[in-house]
Amino acid sequence: MAQPRHQQVCLSDTPWYHVVSRCVRRAFLCGRDQLTGMDYGHRRGWIEERMLALSGIFAVDIAAYAVMSNHYHIVLRIDASRGMQWGTNEVLTRWTQLFNGPSCVQNYLEKGPESLSAAELAQVEEYATLYRARLHDLSWFMRVLNESIARQANQEDGVKGRFWEGRFKSQALLDEKALLAAMAYVDLNPVRAGIAADLKSCEFTGIARRIRNVTKTPALPVKTTSNTSQTTENLDEIVSPAPLTTGTSEDHAAETGKLRSEKYLKSLQPAPLMPFDPTAQFEVAIPFGFEDYLELVDTLGRCIHPMKPGHIPEKTPRLLLQMGMNTETFVTESAKMLKSFGHVIGTVESLCELAARKRKQRIRGIAIARKVFNPKAA
Repeated sequence: MAQPRHQQVCLSDTPWYHVVSRCVRRAFLCGRDQLTGMDYGHRRGWIEERMLALSGIFAVDIAAYAVMSNHYHIVLRIDASRGMQWGTNEVLTRWTQLFNGPSCVQNYLEKGPESLSAAELAQVEEYATLYRARLHDLSWFMRVLNESIARQANQEDGVKGRFWEGRFKSQALLDEKALLAAMAYVDLNPVRAGIAADLKSCEFTGIARRIRNVTKTPALPVKTTSNTSQTTENLDEIVSPAPLTTGTSEDHAAETGKLRSEKYLKSLQPAPLMPFDPTAQFEVAIPFGFEDYLELVDTLGRCIHPMKPGHIPEKTPRLLLQMGMNTETFVTESAKMLKSFGHVIGTVESLCELAARKRKQRIRGIAIARKVFNPKAA
């Protein structure tokens, strides 16, 4: 039976990102310290569980991740339209799972809105508006994730100071070919590094978690009728996430309080990874078939393992065929592909459209995009 034609899905309606965060000085703060012999590998589990728990609070969906010894990668989707639909009570409930919040917010949740004066209710609505924006903000998601992990690590080590190298790095994914490349790159990080022989042994990765749960059939989300009207006109906001903005430290403390205790944060339940849906009928889904994606990463993993450099498969994975991508080029360029792009990853058409909109004559990544994503043009 002939394979169904793959539907091309534009990702610019909702921002997708590949995010990387590294430990300070790239030290092995989540792995084995070669000088002392101490093993901190258990911290990788901290990061995995915390990112999934925060995904259930923020309007953030996680498609893939890999937690390594000194850095981690996430491929995620920011759903602003979902966050904007949350009412005052839901926003405050979500936010106070992470921060205590000011007294008026606590009273609103504990005693009800009828216990507050008109002025206090107006103040609560202002806080809700502020928190609603933060709950679909990439910078705030990463801030809470990294701050909570750093706090645990410093407490364990009995030290103070910076745990993470600095602000995370992000690349916007403009189309489904970019999404596929980023997910495959992230899921195969342990194989590429030579610390895992195959997908099943890729600890602390999204693909290993999916394989473990393969017997459980996750229900696809109910298709919503919400208007996700972030069109390509808003792409400038997508490709360059706004920096984290706060007032003075005193104002910040008054607005949010400190991050809640680790004892409380550990009680948060991890959210599931995004499901796959090749029919593109559901908003919150990866636009590929899981079996096809699994075939692709399994094939690619056999080719990029350090013991098999340069190996090219005889059979082209179905997903690459459906998307019109060249297998040999995809394999040979996979290790350095994402590094060859700048802050955005996409096909030649996506990058050129972005360059025209931003009135730039050149944009980084055109050459590698033409080679990998547009092989006929190359």
